Amino acid sequence: MASKVQAMDGVGYKARPGRGMLSYMWKFRTLYFISIPGIIYFFIFKYIPLFGSVIAFQDYNIFQGIMGSKWVGLAHFEKMFAHYDFLRILKNTLLIGLYDLIFAFPAPIILALLLNELRVIVYKRVLQTVVYMPHFLSWVIVSGIAIGILSPSTGIVNQFLSWLGFEPIYFLGEDSYIRSILIGAGMWRDSGYGTIIYLAALAGINPDLYEAAEVDGANRWRQTISITLPSLMPTIVILFLMHIGKFLDFGIERVLVFLNPLNIVNGEILDTYIYKAGLLGQQYSYTTAIGLFNSIVGLTLIVVGNMLSKKATGEGLY
Repeated sequence: MASKVQAMDGVGYKARPGRGMLSYMWKFRTLYFISIPGIIYFFIFKYIPLFGSVIAFQDYNIFQGIMGSKWVGLAHFEKMFAHYDFLRILKNTLLIGLYDLIFAFPAPIILALLLNELRVIVYKRVLQTVVYMPHFLSWVIVSGIAIGILSPSTGIVNQFLSWLGFEPIYFLGEDSYIRSILIGAGMWRDSGYGTIIYLAALAGINPDLYEAAEVDGANRWRQTISITLPSLMPTIVILFLMHIGKFLDFGIERVLVFLNPLNIVNGEILDTYIYKAGLLGQQYSYTTAIGLFNSIVGLTLIVVGNMLSKKATGEGLY
């Protein structure tokens, strides 16, 4: 029948034959108008710069530009894998990304679950504010705090070790500690802020489920395992997939402020190497090739992770 409803969205809007997508967009025109500044931002600062990635296949010269620079094919990618330091830097990036995934990603979930158990609302709000306030500190300030705490002479950590009878440790002067410091500083700064999303998801869980569980004799731990975590799973999966998408993109500002000649062997990552070789060394094509490699790995991880997630949990990013 011509009058038969062809499609219906989640809010009850029925799309008539012939009207299609334009009619749907017009009905929700206010939302689309609101999104225009964001679309323009991503188009100008995210999508248009993608065309500049072609210099990874050129011997780029800033005076000749993209159109005048010589094409060299995959020469920069060959140079990247042949570089004597590249495998070490890639290993550092992979290990730091893996540690961040193992320790930092679950931290907001655990913190949100703990905050959700607080029954005194005022205390809960105050504590939540305190734990997410470090997120608004710059990495320069965070590194200054960490350096002060870990100082071998005046730091509180070494004072405690001295009280226990141990020798002071120069944490930022040894390769073996830099990865732990980077992960620990990131957890302290961002875990509290990350709980906001999970607390919002927790607020959407039907309270009747907990009441029914209490009637059946389930304690708080059992309720968390059987109700809370399954209800949080869609949110966890989406954030996990977004996290692995930036697996190799740890952030230059987060690492650069902690690096020094004594810990650079285990602390240097792709982002800091790109900064030094690209901006300071003016090797634009070479570092663009590294950045392109980084992006391809991230895209591959998202696609593979999304496929595995859909098969395992039925949830995915797209």
